[in-house]
Parts: sequence; C-alpha cells; structure tokens
Amino acid sequence: MTQFNELGLAAPLLRALEEEGYTTPTPIQAQAIPAAVQGRDVLGIAQTGTGKTAAFSLPLLHRLHENPKRAAPYTCRVLILSPTRELASQIHESVRAYGRHIRPSTALVFGGVPENPQKRAMAKGVDVLIATPGRLMDLLNQRALKLDAVEAFVLDEADQMLDRGFWPTIRRVAGMLPRTKHTMFFSATMPDDIAKLAKELLPDPVRVEVTPVATTAERVNQRVIHTRADGKRAILADLLRGEGVGRALVFSRTKHGADRIVKQLEQDGLSAGAIHGNKSQGQRERALEAFKKGTAPILVATDIAARGIDVDGVTHVIQYDLPEVPETYVHRIGRTARAGASGEAVALVAPDEVALLRAVEKLTRQEVPAEGDIPTGPVPRRPNRQQQQRPPRRDGGGQRHAQGRPGGHASGQPQGGRGTGASQPGRSSGGGFGAQRRPDAARPERKDRGWRDGDFRDSGR
Repeated sequence: MTQFNELGLAAPLLRALEEEGYTTPTPIQAQAIPAAVQGRDVLGIAQTGTGKTAAFSLPLLHRLHENPKRAAPYTCRVLILSPTRELASQIHESVRAYGRHIRPSTALVFGGVPENPQKRAMAKGVDVLIATPGRLMDLLNQRALKLDAVEAFVLDEADQMLDRGFWPTIRRVAGMLPRTKHTMFFSATMPDDIAKLAKELLPDPVRVEVTPVATTAERVNQRVIHTRADGKRAILADLLRGEGVGRALVFSRTKHGADRIVKQLEQDGLSAGAIHGNKSQGQRERALEAFKKGTAPILVATDIAARGIDVDGVTHVIQYDLPEVPETYVHRIGRTARAGASGEAVALVAPDEVALLRAVEKLTRQEVPAEGDIPTGPVPRRPNRQQQQRPPRRDGGGQRHAQGRPGGHASGQPQGGRGTGASQPGRSSGGGFGAQRRPDAARPERKDRGWRDGDFRDSGR
C-alpha cells in the first residue's frame, strides 16, 4: 500500500489529509492503519518523528466517524496518554487537523494551569481526551471524570513514561479502563516493565516496528557551541552573517522567545520573521512566503508551528534553545540537508541545557562536536513573566508564596510532568455523578493572568 486512499479510511479523513498535503503514508502508518481500522490492537516500536501520531489518530477518528454518538457527561470515548505537555499539545493539534471534517469534541488535559476549565470541559463529555498522567489522575481522584466508557486507549511514548516515573500511575489508569477496548501501544524501546504491561493490555496485537529516527542525525553536519544564556544573541548574529548562509531556520522553545529573537535580530540589522501559535494564519503565510522568496531569509519558529514547513534550500538550522524532548532535536535538524543537499545544524547550549544535550547524544548514539568549554559558576535564573510584571508577594515571615500549580508547588518546576490545559468542546452540559460526586477540594486556586478560560475551548464544535 502506497497511498492513504488504499488504507480503508473514511472519505472525510482522506479529504483532510489531502488538504494537509499528505498522500503517501510513512512505513508505520502503512502497517498500523489497516490493522487498527479493522479493530486490531497495535504494538508499535517507533520513535517520535516516524509518523506514529497519524498512525493511531487516523484509525481512532475513523472509528468515531463510523460510529457517531454523544459521549456521556464526565466521560471520553478515546483516551490518549502522553508523557509531556508538548507532545500532548502536538497530538491534540494533529487530531483536530485530521478530524476537521468529522469535528470530534476534544479535551487537552495537563498540569501547571488551573483545573476548573478542564473540569468544565470534561463535565460535558468528549470524544477524544489527550492527557498527561499526573493531571489525569488528579481529575480522577476528584471524580471530575471517569474512564468506564473508554472505547479506545492509546499509550504513547511508553518508555518516556517509565523514565519520568509515571509507571505506577499508568498501571492505575490501565486498571480503571474497561476490559473490552481497542488498544494501541507505542514505545521507542521495550524494557521488561513495558513489555509486561504490553502483554497484559495487548493479548494478540499486530506488531509494527520501524527504523529509528537516529539515522537522520548521521546525515547532517552538526556542532554545538557552549555559551552562557546571555551570550546566545551575539553568537546567533555572527552565525547568520557567516559565509554560505542561505535560508536559516532558528528554533525557539517558546512563542514569546521566538518574538524576542526576531526583535533582537532586527536590532542587529538582520531581516527575520516568526511563525508560532500566536500568529494569525495570514501572518504565518506572509512570513513563510518571505522566507521562501528570500526577502526575509531567517525564520524563527517553535516546534509545533514548524511542522508544516517544507522549504528547499535551508542551509542552516540553528537551535537557540535545546528542546525538552531529544527526538525533537532530530526533527529540527532534518529540515536541512534534504534531497542530498549540504546543510549545517548548530545548537547553542547554555549550562542549564547540558543535560538536554546528553539526552540527544544518547538517542542518536553519537557525540556532537562541541566548540568552547561549558561555562562554570552559578547559572542565573531567568525570571518568569509574572515575576517581571509584579513584585513577589510575601507573607508575614518574609517567605515567598509558592506559585504556579494548585497545592502550592513552585512554577519553576520542569514542564511535561503533570499535565495542563483543556480544550473545551461546545456541547451542552448533561448530567453528572449526582450524589456520588465529591465537592472540589477546599483550596484556593491561583489566578494566573497568563491563562484565560478561552485558551481551553475547542472551537471544533
């Protein structure tokens, strides 16, 4: 099978794929989709970047299209578990893109943001719930959702779940699911703990295994430059002024960081554009067109926004920030050296990013050539947006109040653990648990000005 229209998918999904510019499935998609469409359980040995998001989301959307019905309040028909908020967000965006003509109701649940918008989303019931384990368990413990109506379950990046300490939570969640369900299970590796759970969840799966993405890294000329965080701006400008730089793609970890980099480059006399989730579709298209034409040959992008960029002649990929997920590094550098062309990938590594670099080297099984020594001494902490906008609150003893997460945990905690926002469907509310539902815990919820209820609403319905 070489085309999506040969995989047995519903017509609305094929139309969405055509609009996204996809006609030929990747190896994992070609193997997994036909089996999953037929209702077979799937065990996939594949890393991020092999196309596995479409491999599991397209059959799930096909199932919803073929069997349309409204999810009961506080339930979901499909549960997708992801280890980090970044991966969960990418999956959510893909589900909505592929399902644009089916319009499933979706919710995105991860930690680090207020819970109430997520609870309201789940109170209506949703077709697809994408969640990280920690916040999912928080809502389950509060009886804000239940899993007894799950028809299909996807466990993505199982080995990352194990590495991040989520395995006890995963086993608890698995025990709450119905015995009869469609299950898809994906992991880059298969250590004993994961193999044991896979055997319990998947008695007779179709096994799919594809080539690791690490081979991409072997085709690109890579190097890293060690520097302090405040030295990155000058190094970036020097790199972009160097000989042989044609089109350059610069990656930022955040949307605000991307805008800041563009502003700094313009102050340094370099023409650049930005593409990220806060930009309108028109702004994205204009920035991409200027990048293709060469009028603004530097494009600063976040990972999610960059997924749709397919431009020939990218000579340099510069990672201003290293990604939290090592596979993302490989996806980034794959934007250059396409079709046999030469290309260079440069990563600017601050002292607090060295651990991320080591994770990349472990994944790719090669040491990236480095320039400069790792700076020593204390690493200054960057203030978050709220700290920049207002002075810290203090109690009577002069102690700083913990901010960021319900329960008083500090907001500087690394991302990706305990889940985050919800994408709220526009359905009318139904019944709930009635007398069985417990009141929410009596603890004050932080008012985070950086998030609004509208950030969690799913405009799909």
